[in-house]
Amino acid sequence: MLQHRLASATRRLALSCLAAFGLPIAAHAAQVQLKADLGQSAIHTADSGKVYLRLALTTPAIRPDRERPPINVAIVIDRSGSMSGERIRAAKKAARVALDRLSSNDIVSLVSYNHDVQVLHRAARLKGARDDLERAIDRLTPSGTTALYHGVEEGGEQVQKFLSDNKVNRVILLSDGLANVGPSKPSDLARLGRKLASDGITVTTIGLGLDYNEDLMQRLAASSDGNHAFVEHPGDLAEIFDKEFGDALSVAARDIRIIIECRRGFKPNRILGREADISGNTITLKMNQLQAANERYVVVELEAPNGSSAGTYDVADVRVDYFNLEAGSREAVEAPVQARVTDDRQEAKKSINKSVMSKVTMQIATEENEKAVDLRDKGKVKEARKVLESNAAYLKSQQETLGTGVGAAAEATVRELKKLETSNRKAAANLDARNWKKTRKSMRHDQHRSKTQQAY
Repeated sequence: MLQHRLASATRRLALSCLAAFGLPIAAHAAQVQLKADLGQSAIHTADSGKVYLRLALTTPAIRPDRERPPINVAIVIDRSGSMSGERIRAAKKAARVALDRLSSNDIVSLVSYNHDVQVLHRAARLKGARDDLERAIDRLTPSGTTALYHGVEEGGEQVQKFLSDNKVNRVILLSDGLANVGPSKPSDLARLGRKLASDGITVTTIGLGLDYNEDLMQRLAASSDGNHAFVEHPGDLAEIFDKEFGDALSVAARDIRIIIECRRGFKPNRILGREADISGNTITLKMNQLQAANERYVVVELEAPNGSSAGTYDVADVRVDYFNLEAGSREAVEAPVQARVTDDRQEAKKSINKSVMSKVTMQIATEENEKAVDLRDKGKVKEARKVLESNAAYLKSQQETLGTGVGAAAEATVRELKKLETSNRKAAANLDARNWKKTRKSMRHDQHRSKTQQAY
């Protein structure tokens, strides 16, 4: 324990020296770049309470002269009776779009399910298998009921056959209906998603139409750090598959583990929008993937100590380790987090980081959006509408506060806040029984996108 503390103290001193001389904290050799910033870098001596820490993870764009890592993907398609007609035709077209995005070294399998699960094409390199896959897609014929759990489970088993740290390992599920054969509760699918995630497999869920269970689909995706999409019209399915495979092709790092050790009386309260383990003053969480040229972030709510005298204090040490797909090896990056305690209220006020607080605003507004869904599910329409309207007003106010003046948040972030404001107002106007199915699915998609920073 003493050795660990000495090593940690030495590391903090070295990192502080780098920061003091204006040198980057993250090593240039690391693919993942880490920024750790507080929502307020100066805290008044008389204040205590919530302080927010944002960890931003980014990777550079993929170099055009580098070969991308291979994809190991299972496409799992619902072929129950409800998929007949335009839906199955759109699913076949989308699957062909997927094949067009992939290269000869990628691994592909095709699984379909109704009340039974059928492996139409076992996992194999696309080179030499494209014609067989095309014929397998043609064999998709809708009938029967929906064994969604077992379909995803089989997709995971197909990915397992070629599982590798050097590949992007993914199951992509398309369904238009409820799971009614086998395990069917959202908690059942969440457990399956966590199991697959523990093996390094991400699950993307694509819900088609207005009759699928969005809670089940969203929780399956979230528990594996995957994407989730709501596609109302079959004609839009091919575009979503194109975006999904664009996402898969751009993954630069995977199996990302984040450890935050809080210091000097700063206590972790919770993580906004993500699952994490909090044990004493240590927070541990995981992301399965990080795309190139894309930022994903974590917002931590801390309890600040009170009664501290003026000075500079350690808040936390952050360590991120991950598998770099370009280098083919594990790497790590670290950053210390410090805050000033001041007796000058103006200094404390001016230290507010608008960029950080814009992300905090996004996560708080997403939580309120989730509360509105819960209220509407209980039949409390007026209360749900009030929450959504209040949330929209909060988002509008924060745009004005955080998007202007010195240190204003980036325009792209302010646009995201505006987009969320608009979606809250739209949802508030569409809580009646006739529109609720569509509204609820749109809200779940927006919530998932906000919490995971999904690229599409």
